[in-house]
Amino acid sequence: MSARPHTHRAARRSRRVLAAAAGLATVGALFAAMPAGAAVDEGSSGARHHQPRTVDVQLLSFNDLHGNLEPPAGSAGQVTRTHADGTTEKINAGGVEYLATHLRQARKGSKYSVTAAAGDMIGASPLLSGLFHDEPTIEALNGLKLDVSSVGNHEFDEGAKELARMQNGGCHPTAGCFEQDRPFGGADFPYLAANVANEKTGRPLLDPYFIWKKDGVKIGFIGVTLEGTPNIVSAEGVKGLTFGDEVETINKYTKVLERKGVKSIVALIHEGGAPASSSYNYNCDSPGPGDGVSGPIVDIAKKISPQVDALVTGHTHQAYACTIPDPSGKPRTVTSAASFGKLYTDTTLTYDRRTKDIVRTAVASANHVVTRDVPKAEDMTRLIARWNTLAAPIASRPVGHISADIENPFDAPEKPLGNLIADAQLEGLATADKGGAQLALMNPGGIRAGLVHKASGSEGDGVVTYGEAFTVQPFTNMMTVVDLTGAQLITALQQQVSGLNQASPKILQVSDGFTYTLDLTKTGADRIVAGSVKLKGEAIDPAKTYRVAMNEFLAGGGDGFAVLKEHKNKLVGASDLDILIAYLAAHSSASAPLAPPATGRITVVK
Repeated sequence: MSARPHTHRAARRSRRVLAAAAGLATVGALFAAMPAGAAVDEGSSGARHHQPRTVDVQLLSFNDLHGNLEPPAGSAGQVTRTHADGTTEKINAGGVEYLATHLRQARKGSKYSVTAAAGDMIGASPLLSGLFHDEPTIEALNGLKLDVSSVGNHEFDEGAKELARMQNGGCHPTAGCFEQDRPFGGADFPYLAANVANEKTGRPLLDPYFIWKKDGVKIGFIGVTLEGTPNIVSAEGVKGLTFGDEVETINKYTKVLERKGVKSIVALIHEGGAPASSSYNYNCDSPGPGDGVSGPIVDIAKKISPQVDALVTGHTHQAYACTIPDPSGKPRTVTSAASFGKLYTDTTLTYDRRTKDIVRTAVASANHVVTRDVPKAEDMTRLIARWNTLAAPIASRPVGHISADIENPFDAPEKPLGNLIADAQLEGLATADKGGAQLALMNPGGIRAGLVHKASGSEGDGVVTYGEAFTVQPFTNMMTVVDLTGAQLITALQQQVSGLNQASPKILQVSDGFTYTLDLTKTGADRIVAGSVKLKGEAIDPAKTYRVAMNEFLAGGGDGFAVLKEHKNKLVGASDLDILIAYLAAHSSASAPLAPPATGRITVVK
């Protein structure tokens, strides 16, 4: 049982969204007078002299749901388990009908249970949620009894005003109310954004922290998104906002909580790492604490105040439950539950009533699979059916045919679906009146799922529906064709593996005829082999100008590709989704389905 008010409205009154003061919130947003971090307390304090000195608090957590209410299809809906003999097994996982059941079963028998999330609950969502500006996902999270979440970068996809609406409720400013008899009420849980502030006033956009209380037990939650959020969302989405350093912000609010008498603290951080194995049950503390995980979260964890007892992380869509030493050298739990609701993390925090702190030596964490062999939660089934009824006329329309799965493997530099999308963009923008593109570049993060041959509904195997195409490209980015010099083009390839992308490379998907060699035995920009970059077999001339197709996000320097902002002669075309659908229509039919494109455009040296 989690500490929460008995009505949705009471929950929303317990916190404050500061976007209105920053000139960013929707008209009619309701702001309460209670201070930031105001807590809710359910239950009587009881006769404390009979209580044991320590109590176990169950912390259930997950991250990067991205509006995946229905079970993700194909490999996007699988996790890998490694058995004791070293063999591996793929397990189908995810779907909020199953996540709800698993969370509810996990809470049974736990008097003290709190559920938290580490951002990207919404944004880049499948059609079922994305078509309705993620209202269905917020409703589902309310039903899951989520207590608190940090924001992630995708919470800013539609800007601060829309994020304020997600928190406070109200109809969409242009789409209106989707259900006349059910006005959107907003999130029953506080979204935390301690390191996001209004550029002019310096005031936090949302609550920086939240204090969970039950029977005298107090745990403070501080929520941050990654400092680099402006590099990976559209400029319009973060206009007028500043994003502070994760460590400095968490340490600052740790002191604020301590002054309030809160000594048990959990940081919710939308930034993460990469374990050495893709198996969810990999021991990343072998041979030593945190030895098996790398990436930004390692440095962050080593600098966050020792007063913080646990870190719940996200963003990288990876699974890990490790310990990483804090600044005093003491091990501290750091967890991430992959993505799309396929896992949840169960952490036991042993709370000492005398010191009001967590006994860190007793902290234990483990990731659990959201298997699909449990009963579906009936309330979630009803929720999905209700929204599917509204979405069906649009979602079920056939737009193409495929002969087999067209995969989007997470860890492969070149992806069959990435090739298909880049080819679609090149073809759609190649004619002179459309921009005269000679090649196309597609950012891998903009491809959110693979295309699965097996039917998702009644459409039949091999049929690609509008809903499935939308799930692949949910951002509706407008396409552009721009001038880039050969030198700029080569620099863009180098920026895939250097600068902001050195620790976590972002390999652009390229259209047919554009080739180069990626040497992973080298480091930084040297990974792009000099002289290997060619267009139709001819070496790229640094002094020559090329017409390059890319989406508006990339053209604005998104994902760390600063050189792409230096483009000239931009022509804006159709949306990426419309271009993909047009390509599927032109190149496939029921009798001649489209086959997965071959790979080999990027030669990888390992």
